[in-house]
Amino acid sequence: MISVEDRLEVEAFLFKEARLADESRYSEWEALVDDDMHYWVPLQESQEPDSDQVSILNDNRTRLATRIRQLNTGVRHAQLPPSRMRRSISNIEIEKTGADEYAVGSNVVLYEFRRQAAKELEVWPARVEYKLRRKDGELKMFSKHIFLLNSEGSVRGLSFII
Repeated sequence: MISVEDRLEVEAFLFKEARLADESRYSEWEALVDDDMHYWVPLQESQEPDSDQVSILNDNRTRLATRIRQLNTGVRHAQLPPSRMRRSISNIEIEKTGADEYAVGSNVVLYEFRRQAAKELEVWPARVEYKLRRKDGELKMFSKHIFLLNSEGSVRGLSFII
């Protein structure tokens, strides 16, 4: 059981993280990330993070920083012009795992309007598992695992997802 104050703080963090990603404010999004961040999108739902299986994305902090630098150039060809995005977060479950750490799970649906040639709306439903910790008085994310509902199907162009 967590306090109402902790729940509100964690939920506010998730909503801010989603908004910054939706608005392509990648440097501000990156400021929410801790040094030992693991960002993972498995190919199969049953995969374990440390398995040898192929993943859609499996980034440590350094690789994530590289991806953000690329996105910040504004010239990622798959994202010219950048997609418009909105995330909807629901079914938030929070577990306190330590004095200042939380395991959080939620359902997320990302709506992506691809303004490039096709002008298509993509829908990306997923279960997202986060690990957060308090550092210097603020919550930081040190793990984000995204279990795409369609990960074993056709997955086109995820260059923007963070």
